[in-house]
Amino acid sequence: MTTTRHPIHLSVVIATHNRSSALRRTLAVLRGGDLVPAASEIIVVDNASTDDSGDVADSYADRVVRLTENAGSCAKADGVAVARGEIVLFLDDDSYPTEGSLPRMMRHFAADPSLGAAGFQVHLPSGARECAALPDVFVGCGVGLRREALDAAGGLDRSFFMQAEEYDLAFRLAQAGWRVRVFDDLHVRHEKTDQGRRSERTTYFDVRNNLRVIARHLPSPMHRIYRADALTRYEWLARRAGHEKAFAQGVRDGRVAALRERRAFRSTRLTLTEAEPFFAWQAIRAATQALTNGDVRRVVLADFGKNIFAFHDACRHSGLTITAIGDDRFAAPDRCYRGVPLVPLDDALATDFDAVIVSNCAPVFANETWARVAYQCCKPVYQWFGRTRATRPAADELVSSVAATDKPSAVS
Repeated sequence: MTTTRHPIHLSVVIATHNRSSALRRTLAVLRGGDLVPAASEIIVVDNASTDDSGDVADSYADRVVRLTENAGSCAKADGVAVARGEIVLFLDDDSYPTEGSLPRMMRHFAADPSLGAAGFQVHLPSGARECAALPDVFVGCGVGLRREALDAAGGLDRSFFMQAEEYDLAFRLAQAGWRVRVFDDLHVRHEKTDQGRRSERTTYFDVRNNLRVIARHLPSPMHRIYRADALTRYEWLARRAGHEKAFAQGVRDGRVAALRERRAFRSTRLTLTEAEPFFAWQAIRAATQALTNGDVRRVVLADFGKNIFAFHDACRHSGLTITAIGDDRFAAPDRCYRGVPLVPLDDALATDFDAVIVSNCAPVFANETWARVAYQCCKPVYQWFGRTRATRPAADELVSSVAATDKPSAVS
């Protein structure tokens, strides 16, 4: 075990379970260079591993927390309990920051006393990237958290085990008055296989935990709308993967928990104003309305993103006709979303339309969709959330960018 330095400004917290090879590689990278600032500590939470993960942790970490049962990725909460740093960095046992990212992260926190969470750009071995589905929601394999903010928000909730715990924590930080941001200049490498098969356990926790997050945090009437959309989305994903039983169990357990937590979180629920930075309802509505100042009357929505309702609602409010929603992953015969056909993207682009709106708030997927549509389509393509950025564009920024667009395939 290494000698702990004082004072501690940064605590790196990693949870692991029976992945000693991955853990060894990650800890060797962290200890082998200048990635981790001097005034820091590395804490590993061993999730009741039966391999030699505990011995690996002993060899590299400043502190090892041993659990008697597997608490999943949310076991990082047990690492926070013993952490001494002013800033806590969450990593997975197969993720690590790139050179210079941690000093930049510390400068972001020093420059903004209201910053509660600093999310990283996540890079996969294939060269692809990973991100959350909503603006400025961080990915758990790379996020720095101000300890004061983490404590004020109630910490990472161990009851989630895995899946959607980042959304729950991000929303609680915002409700407690802290800023949550994903930064362009912070990077982690996540050494996982991005084409890995989706497991039934993942399906179960996705369904159960997303129902809980929606019940806990979304204001009325949005919680009913997003609950219905989540059930539809995850049912379609489960059918595609053959995970109908896992989906059904997730729905049963999620509904029970959601009913209880809708009441329990009544006083701490996000207001529409607090939720706007994540869901951008007003920003998307304003930008969509600006399209009607030109010749746009009929649009294609490209992507069935997790925040599809915001785009559908904005088009309805602005009087735009949606000819189709194009998404190869979710398309199926006779499938519709709120009365709009959900078809393969090529089929959507074959309809009669004036412009395409990339209807995805996830930067990685929005970028991919824009690249494909802009290559195929000679009509205007509007992409408002595809670029990664330190702050989400406000409604007036989106309107200005739309108004300035005077050529096809423009990124707004």
